[in-house]
Amino acid sequence: MHPLERLVNLVALLLETGRPLTFEEIRNVLPAYDQVDRASAKRQFERDKETLRQIGIPVETVATDAWEVEEGYRIPKERYELPDISFTADEVAALFVAAHAPGREGDAARAFRKLALGAGGGVIEATDEASPVGVDASGPHLGQIADAVSGHRRIRFRYRPVSGRAGRRDVDAWALVFRGGAWYLVGWDRGRKEPRSFRLSRIDSGIEDAGTGEPPPEGFRGSEQLRAGPWGLGEPETTARVAFSPKVSWWALGGVPGARTLRTGRDGWTEAEVPAAAGEAFVSWILSFGPDARVLAPRAVRAAVVEALEAARAAL
Repeated sequence: MHPLERLVNLVALLLETGRPLTFEEIRNVLPAYDQVDRASAKRQFERDKETLRQIGIPVETVATDAWEVEEGYRIPKERYELPDISFTADEVAALFVAAHAPGREGDAARAFRKLALGAGGGVIEATDEASPVGVDASGPHLGQIADAVSGHRRIRFRYRPVSGRAGRRDVDAWALVFRGGAWYLVGWDRGRKEPRSFRLSRIDSGIEDAGTGEPPPEGFRGSEQLRAGPWGLGEPETTARVAFSPKVSWWALGGVPGARTLRTGRDGWTEAEVPAAAGEAFVSWILSFGPDARVLAPRAVRAAVVEALEAARAAL
C-alpha cells in the first residue's frame, strides 16, 4: 500500500470514530497495520501518527480505561476543520473596493487575494502583479447583493444551477458567505419556501430589487445554511443510489450529511442513498473510490460518471 493511502485511511478512520480507538481496534479495521509482527506494525503506526502531527493534524492520545493503561486515538473534528469565513455587508464592501483598486495593490487587496486562493481558488484568475485583483462572474453582483443583505431587501434574478434549467429566483437576502473560493448568497427562497444558498457566479441576469424583504430569524448564521458535501457546496439537487464495497463503505458514508444506508448484501457491498448532483464535485468523489463505488441511479448522475471515465480513458 502506498504511504499516502495509508495516511489518508488513518485520518478518515480517526476523524469519523465516535470514541478513541485502541491500536488493536485500528489494526482490525486498517489492513496496513494488520501485520504478523505486532511490534513492527505498532512502530509503523507510531511513525504515521507523528507524520500526521508534524503536518498539523491533531491526533489525540486518550486513556481508554480508569487506570490509564490502555491508550486510544482520535482526531477531533473541531480542531481539524477550519471554520467557515463570513462577512458583514460593510466588510464585504471594504474587501470588494480594496480588491478593485487601480494601480499597486494595498494590504487589503493582497489579503483578499490570499483569502480567495487559499480557500480553494476559483474567485481570482491569474493576473499580472500590476493589474487590479478582480473577481470572477460574481463581481458584477457582489456590491448589489451586499446592499440587499444590509438593507434586508427582497431581490429577483435568473439562476443557473449545476445541472438542469436556469430559472427565476425570488429571494429575501439574508447573508453573504465566502467559502471554497466563491461567494454565496443565503436567503429565503420564496418559491421553494425554505432557506437556500446561491453561488453568485451562477447568477446570469441583473439583480432586480423587489422591495422590502423579511429579515432572517434571530440567531441566524449564513454559514450554517450553506450545506457542503460530496455534491459540492449549496443544496444537493437529487439523491443518488450508490453501492460501496466493504473495503470503503465503513468510512465513505460517515461524513456525508443526509446519507442513508439501504441494505448490505451477502457479498458485503452496501447500497445507500446519497445527496448528489450531476456536477464535477460529486463525480470526482465517486471516482476517488475507484472500483469500490458504483452509481446505480439516477440515470443522469450515472451518465456523468461514465462520461468522466470515458474522458479519462481517452486522455491516456
